Amino acid sequence: MVLRTIERLVALDAVSGATSAMPVARDAMRRIPELRADPGSLRTRHSDVLAALAELCEVIGWILFDAGFYREAHRMNARALALAELCGDRWTARFVLLNDSMLQAHTGAPRTALRSAVRVPGTRALPARVSSLVLIRRAHAIAMLGGHGDSLDLVARARSRFLDGISRHDPPWAWWIDRTELLGHHGWVLARLRRWDQAIPLLHEAATAPGPSYRNLFTAQLLSALARAGARREAEDLIAEVAPRAARIGSVRTIQTLGRTATHLLSSPDAPAPLREAAVFLLESLPTPDAVSPGSQRAKL
Repeated sequence: MVLRTIERLVALDAVSGATSAMPVARDAMRRIPELRADPGSLRTRHSDVLAALAELCEVIGWILFDAGFYREAHRMNARALALAELCGDRWTARFVLLNDSMLQAHTGAPRTALRSAVRVPGTRALPARVSSLVLIRRAHAIAMLGGHGDSLDLVARARSRFLDGISRHDPPWAWWIDRTELLGHHGWVLARLRRWDQAIPLLHEAATAPGPSYRNLFTAQLLSALARAGARREAEDLIAEVAPRAARIGSVRTIQTLGRTATHLLSSPDAPAPLREAAVFLLESLPTPDAVSPGSQRAKL
C-alpha cells in the first residue's frame, strides 16, 4: 500500500501538480496509521517498512510544500528524517534535508536553508547529480544572504559536477536532476543576484523545455525576472501565454509567484497601460484562494 501510494503521488504531482495530489495525501494519512504515529514508537519495525514510510513522508512533505502548506511540510520533513535515521536510510535523509533547504529558502530563512544543505554530504564523496543539487541549494541560500561571488562559484561548481554524468551510485530519487532542472536553478540564482541579462535566457530555456508540472515555477521566475529587468514587451507576451492556462497550474508556489509579479506590475507607476492590463488579466486568471491551498491555512490531513 505504501509503495503504491508513493507511485500515485509522484505521478499526480508530475502531471497535474501538488494541489491535485493533496486528496491522495490526505487519504494516505487516514489509511496508514504509521504516518501519524510518533516515529520513535516504530523503531521495532523492519527496516524496509521504515524506509518505505520515510519515503512516503518525504513525498507528502514535498506535496505539502508545493501546495502551500509550509509549516505542515516542515513537520512532515522532520517525520521523514526521523524515520530515515531509524532505519539507516541515509539517501532518503539526504533528500529530505535538500527538500527542507528549499522550503526554508522559500519561506525567507536562508541561514537555516544553508545549514540544512551543508548537513547532506558525508564522509564519502557524493555522486555527481546529488552533489550538484547540494551546491545549487547552497547557492540559493548564499545569494539570498548577499554572497554574490560565492553563489556564482557554487553554481559553476554545480554545473561542472553535473557534467560528470550518471553514476551507479546515484540514489533512486536522482532521476529528476537533469540539465533543464540545473539550467532553471542557475537562472533563478542569477535572478536573485539581479543579473538579468544572464538569468533571463537560462530561465527561458528551462521554462520552455518539456517536463513535469512543477517546472511551471521556472515560468513564474522568468516572468518575475522580465518584470524587474524592465523587459516590458517580453513580460506582456509571456503573460498572454501564461494567463489562459493559469487556472490549471497545480503549484501554489507558482501561483503565488505569478500573483506577486502581477501585483508588482500594477503598482509600478511607469508600467505602460498594456502591461498593466495584462497584469490585471493574469490576476483574474489565477486560481482563487478557495481553489488552491494557501499557506496561511492549515492542511487538513
